[in-house]
Amino acid sequence: MDLAGKVAVVTGAGAGLGRAEALALARAGASLVLNDLPGTIDTTEIDGLGAKCVVVEGDVGERSTADALVTAAVEQFGGLHVVVNNAGVLRDRMLFNMTDDEWDLVVRVHLRGHFLLSRNAVAFWKQQSKEAGAPVYGRIVNTSSEAFLLGSEGQANYAAAKAGITALTVATARGTSRYGVRANAICPRARTGMTAHVFGEAPEGDDSLAPEHVARFVAHLAGPSGEKINGQVFVVHGGMVALMAPPTVERRFDDLRDLDGHFADRDPQRTFACTDTMSL
Repeated sequence: MDLAGKVAVVTGAGAGLGRAEALALARAGASLVLNDLPGTIDTTEIDGLGAKCVVVEGDVGERSTADALVTAAVEQFGGLHVVVNNAGVLRDRMLFNMTDDEWDLVVRVHLRGHFLLSRNAVAFWKQQSKEAGAPVYGRIVNTSSEAFLLGSEGQANYAAAKAGITALTVATARGTSRYGVRANAICPRARTGMTAHVFGEAPEGDDSLAPEHVARFVAHLAGPSGEKINGQVFVVHGGMVALMAPPTVERRFDDLRDLDGHFADRDPQRTFACTDTMSL
């Protein structure tokens, strides 16, 4: 996880998982460009580690924020090597009660936010690779969620955005690996302010859902150790990392009567939802 000389951008770095990820990258030696909404980032702890960092405040759903993040990395530290897309927001509600604004906000911050910064980063790395005539060092760690794997009932907006992020990650990996880019997605379980209503208060002593557990894996993917890992999706919590398999073809039907017969006695709870993750 040696990131000495590398420059990393972390969004949503003001608290929770993003803050833990920033600290993990700082401990590994990276210089940091940190993003969150105005007034939410305290760099005291990162400064105490001796890491260099600059703060770019703003909404990740705005193009100007993505532009400013890449510009700050290049102008302040001379390059860009790692992008950790983490910023997010929740507006949980059952689909039949969800408003237009609740849908739009969650999709914009999560999916559009990931897209804007990823697009700018890979454009920078492609140009670098073209000038060098060889692959460069580029790492993207995107934040998906088990909500998309399960189809969380009260999170249609969030689950849809996270599914989109997963597809964006795979497309990024397939489309830019020849330039040296490695793009992967994590589905983290972490006890943060955003997930307090799900996981509750932290227990005394070691917390298996502490965001630091996930952050260590993010630093692993961001480091040289992540060179051979690309286009993958991981469920991560505690000291556990589960590599998710891609969807498979269960059965082909060439006659609709066969399809009807197949579902006649099938368990109605057996859907595309990946409930196996609940046992991890």
